[in-house]
Amino acid sequence: MLAPVWKKNDAKARVLIFTFSAIVFAAVVILGRIQLKVDLGFDVHVFAKANAVINSLVAVLLLGGLFSVKSKNYLLHKRMMMTAMLLSVLFLVSYIAHHLFAGETAFGGEGTIRTVYYLILFTHIPLAGLILPFILFSAYRALIGEWSAHKKLVRYTWPIWFYVAVTGVIVYLLISPYYQ
Repeated sequence: MLAPVWKKNDAKARVLIFTFSAIVFAAVVILGRIQLKVDLGFDVHVFAKANAVINSLVAVLLLGGLFSVKSKNYLLHKRMMMTAMLLSVLFLVSYIAHHLFAGETAFGGEGTIRTVYYLILFTHIPLAGLILPFILFSAYRALIGEWSAHKKLVRYTWPIWFYVAVTGVIVYLLISPYYQ
C-alpha cells in the first residue's frame, strides 16, 4: 500500500465534497437549460465528440486501475485513477460548453433503437448526477490511507462510474447522427 498523502479530516472533507458536488450538479442543471447563440467559428458538436473520447479514456483508465490494483501495482493504480478524475473534470467543462452552445438535440430514431436509447439515457443521467460525491469520497479514503473504507466504497463506486463512462459514449454514438 502507498503512504497517505493527506491528513484525515472527515468533517472538512464532507463539507468540501458535498459542496463541490452540489455546485457541479447545479451548474449542469442550470447551464443545461441555457443556450448561448454565439457563432464560435467551428462546429460546436466537437465538444460532444470530445466528451465521447474523454469518456472512452476514462473507461479504459478505470479498467486499467482495476487491473493494476488487482496486481498490487498501487502506484500505477493511483496514477490511473487520478488521471481518470482529471479527465472527468475536463469532461465536465466540455459537457457544459456543448450544452451552452449547441442546446438540446432531439433523438430521431424509431422503434427498438429509440427504446434502447431512452433506457440507456434514463439510467445514465441520474447515475452521472449521483456518482460524483462517491468518486470524491473514494479518492479521499485512498488519499488518507483508509484502505478498507476505500475498498468498501469502490465496490459500488467503480461499477457505476464505469457504467456512466461507457453509456456516455453509447449515448453520443446514438444521438450524434441527429446533431444539426
